[in-house]
Amino acid sequence: MTENERKVSVERVIAAPPEKIFDVLADPSQHPVIDGSGTVKHTRGKEPDRLSLGAKFGMSMRIGVPYVITNTVVEFDDNRLIAWRHFGGHRWRYELEPTADGTRVRETYDWSTAILGTRLYIAATGWPRRVEQAMRQTLEQLDAHVTGGAG
Repeated sequence: MTENERKVSVERVIAAPPEKIFDVLADPSQHPVIDGSGTVKHTRGKEPDRLSLGAKFGMSMRIGVPYVITNTVVEFDDNRLIAWRHFGGHRWRYELEPTADGTRVRETYDWSTAILGTRLYIAATGWPRRVEQAMRQTLEQLDAHVTGGAG
């Protein structure tokens, strides 16, 4: 499997400026509000108000059973790009591009960077197919959150 085959992306144009959208993505306390998977429950309470390169933030999660995860911001370009990863190595990336109608937001689940054991698990469970729908829902919820609309 090639590196590009280990990435799943969805995008949506949101009628809001990149700065407004990025403010939500860079604030871990807002992640449960926009999470389309239903797995992100709340922050752990020690997160920075605004993420930056190298920042760490913990989230309480639930996929069947509750667990906690610590993420590290590994890519950051203010109002344009933010990505984080956890111990498994795969990344969640958001790219923002201004358009005539607002901002094109591309969310990518990149498991090409995952450690070998994690890559094998991800492939065996069919996770990339399931995560695509959750990402579509996340962008819909992000849209509704920043525009005050129904998404």
